[in-house]
Amino acid sequence: MAEIVCIIGNKGGTGKTTLSHMLCQGMGLLGRRSACILTDTTREPLQPVGRRYITADARTPEALRKVVDKLRGMDDWLGVIDGGGNRTEMDRRLYGIADIVLLPFRDSHEDIRTVIKDLDLFPRAYAVPTQWPSNAWQRRVADRSVAQLMADYKHRILRPVIALSSSKLLLQRQVPDSMPTPLSNACRAVAGQVMDLMELEYRQWADSAEATEGSRPPPRAEVDRLAHPH
Repeated sequence: MAEIVCIIGNKGGTGKTTLSHMLCQGMGLLGRRSACILTDTTREPLQPVGRRYITADARTPEALRKVVDKLRGMDDWLGVIDGGGNRTEMDRRLYGIADIVLLPFRDSHEDIRTVIKDLDLFPRAYAVPTQWPSNAWQRRVADRSVAQLMADYKHRILRPVIALSSSKLLLQRQVPDSMPTPLSNACRAVAGQVMDLMELEYRQWADSAEATEGSRPPPRAEVDRLAHPH
């Protein structure tokens, strides 16, 4: 039975969609099959061609139910549900079906205040610092803000996902034939820590180009099975 990861949070602009695709890409690189599931009605679905994961359009309640039901019947899969901002009731629903919940936030006091409220609202959720500064001085300032304002939640904060301009490649309709090494490494890192939390096994290797059966895109039949859940 598939495990479900939900990426939610009340504030918009925190990088939910980017994190969803990075997580799925990383899972593929670590030999796990996954589906990135769109629920945000303000976004258009992306095609699965060339990705190490499949995509599914679940922008209506009925489509979401069908996709989740299909996933739950598929062994050794992971579903990553991309939520949307300012949808508290939808967040509650996704929280109810999730095996693990992630709350991305950026390095502003407004984001930190909002994610604290969400951590209180969703006690099983983990906060994920996303698009985190790569500049050493800015990183220290951001880390200090988290340490001061989120001290009571430090056991529920994952390692930061550093800002990478190349992450936008995952949000293109047509992805490149190969991804930059820093992006692949970042995707593997975030996927690894999430799967560690879920106590799931995965492969590890340093070369992102290494070809193994588990790292290749899923078979067409499995793509169709989720892309058209009728």
